[in-house]
Amino acid sequence: MGLPCVCVPAWKAIEQAEPEFAARVRRLFDAGRHKTIATLRADGSPRISGIECEFTDGDLRFGSMTDARKGADLKRDPRFALHGPTFHPEEGKENDWPGEAKIAGRAVPVGPVTAAEATGQPDGEMFVADISEIVITGLNPEATKLVVDSWTPRRGLRRVERD
Repeated sequence: MGLPCVCVPAWKAIEQAEPEFAARVRRLFDAGRHKTIATLRADGSPRISGIECEFTDGDLRFGSMTDARKGADLKRDPRFALHGPTFHPEEGKENDWPGEAKIAGRAVPVGPVTAAEATGQPDGEMFVADISEIVITGLNPEATKLVVDSWTPRRGLRRVERD
């Protein structure tokens, strides 16, 4: 639990620091409903699960159903990596590919989620992301190089192009 992490308090801090980059990340995440989250099992091995998330009230939020393994993982070790929906570049139209986005950080529990028709028992738990890294992987306009745009609170925005 006392693992070192340089994080920001909320998604809105990224929107304020790098508005264009944050807008691209959000478009990529909003392009499809289903995302993938990686958490750590009790033995330290990775677990991948499907998940939905939302950007709301300046936060990136996601939930876990009651007794779900990903929620137990996050309560034990809050580190996560979240991958937006993936779309493959279409052959011959590679320069139209928008790329894909990933967000890593710590999940902070913010309380139970209860369905309106429920009897008041929690249906799960909601988490807010403290973000330590964001990465967009895409192609340059000519579709000849891989372009990796990444942001961390410590170093800010950086671009790397690879052949």
